[in-house]
Amino acid sequence: MAPDDVITAEAGSDLLAPPGADTPEGMEKGPAGASPWRLAARRLRRDKTSIAFGFVFILLVAACLAAPLWAEHVAHTTPEANHLSDTIEIDGETVNVVGFDGVPIGPTWQGEFFLGADGNGRDVMVRLLYGGRNSLLIGITAALLTTLFGVLAGLFAGYFRGWVDAVLSRLMDIIWAFPVILLGIALGTSLALGGLKIGPISIGGASLAIPILVISIVYIPYLARPIRGQVLGLREKEFVEAARAQGKGSLRIMFSEILPNITSTILVFFPLLVANAILLEAALSFLGAGVQPPEPSWGTMIDEGVERIVTAPTMAIVPGLMLVLTVLSLNVFGDGVRDALDPRAKVKVDR
Repeated sequence: MAPDDVITAEAGSDLLAPPGADTPEGMEKGPAGASPWRLAARRLRRDKTSIAFGFVFILLVAACLAAPLWAEHVAHTTPEANHLSDTIEIDGETVNVVGFDGVPIGPTWQGEFFLGADGNGRDVMVRLLYGGRNSLLIGITAALLTTLFGVLAGLFAGYFRGWVDAVLSRLMDIIWAFPVILLGIALGTSLALGGLKIGPISIGGASLAIPILVISIVYIPYLARPIRGQVLGLREKEFVEAARAQGKGSLRIMFSEILPNITSTILVFFPLLVANAILLEAALSFLGAGVQPPEPSWGTMIDEGVERIVTAPTMAIVPGLMLVLTVLSLNVFGDGVRDALDPRAKVKVDR
């Protein structure tokens, strides 16, 4: 068979060949006419472990979204409501929510105070679900903003090069030079104390927008640098030269020609960015530089639970387990997406 008979694709796609043709070792053989995205979807569906962990993450999100239903119809309380002087009936016995010695009630495994109460008599289960909503909201929103800023910075730096690349690269180097947690603490603490005011826009120090903004900024280089590297290579490809010859402007080339070719990289990075953002939010909230009380988050709940790790261990263990399970599911699913989009996968996909 002549070499010209092999159908090749652009960077980031699979190598396809007619039925019966030999493909280079390490490349996947797929049905003629199948798109790279279709092949990636098939590979991902066959990765049972990644699919299972993706399903676990969906269940966690669904449980957190159902927090108002649990609070209203099962626990009959709110995440901020104190029950210091209240009592609850367990197996026909009346028990104080918070004892006279200051020790809160443990898990009751019933509707009210399912996982017990904290030191202020607040329902731990209700706060766990609402804290998950806040942690997921911050993580996903921060990852979206990081993706937006990182892709724009990488596109402009890699395509225009010159002084644009120099300025953007030095800004990313400044952010990159600081450890993520230290930079997050510095920005989070300063903004939490004084808030943020830019022209007519004013954000209070206790707003969830503060940790979202901080996390989205500190992770920009982690996406922008690999995007810049890919764009530097793609801008010299023949299809970009052809677009220039057709009279397309720089912005149109970047967003209509180059951006579609780095979509797979963005998709691989996004779940990992969400996981890192959730983890960083928990760390900042634990240290007092993230979500501010009385708003719950898994980080603030772990901080409160550490003080009572002996008398009420579930206060720290349960939100810690939720955090670990969420980050683990996102990381495993993200690895599955990366493997599915890898054009050098050796899994044979049949029609």
